[in-house]
Amino acid sequence: MLVKNWMSKPAITVNADASLVDAINLLQKYEIHMLPVMEGARLVGIVTDHDLKRASVPDWTSLTSSNERDHRLRKAISEIMTMSPFTIYDNQTIEDTAELLLVHKVSGLPVINQGGKVIGMMTKSDIFRFLLTTIGMGKDGIQIAFELVDRPGCVKEVTDMMRDYGGRVGTVFSTRERAGKGHRQAYIRLYDIDPPSLSRLKEVLNEKVKMRYIINYREKMSEIF
Repeated sequence: MLVKNWMSKPAITVNADASLVDAINLLQKYEIHMLPVMEGARLVGIVTDHDLKRASVPDWTSLTSSNERDHRLRKAISEIMTMSPFTIYDNQTIEDTAELLLVHKVSGLPVINQGGKVIGMMTKSDIFRFLLTTIGMGKDGIQIAFELVDRPGCVKEVTDMMRDYGGRVGTVFSTRERAGKGHRQAYIRLYDIDPPSLSRLKEVLNEKVKMRYIINYREKMSEIF
């Protein structure tokens, strides 16, 4: 789960001496929301669609002529960019990215390689894309959530049981967060199990773990316990 495998690439950048119009055109052309700002090969800042809107159209009613509006739009990006932006290396993890986004309250990070070259962007949208892909959204399957006693091999025991009933285990997420003391939450995506086997599996799971919910995406049904 490295940044280089999930980042948006190539990096769409803008020169520091480019105008607001140039940056706005790039955002619209590539349907993105921020641009790393460059001086040659050096990253010097970042500019977002919010920065551009605020700088170019603070209040049209206060501008008395088209010349004033044109003057604002010809302003250089270097005048409004955020300098020394936070960055992330391409060999760091998705978790590192999410932490930086949360801690610094930003919506995206330029990605740099070991040579310091900007090679991509990691945004909140990329994080969401990663999350939806890894949990299997958009595919048929069944998600089962439960809480169980936290001990070595506890999740494997459940996944082995699912396989015994003919299921194919996809993604598995497990955490102690929001679980009772000495317990953990687990979320498993299950495929290729027929309805009778699923019914029997549910009965067995109910006897052994604390069930939270079952969502059957194939049948568009859910059961909350």
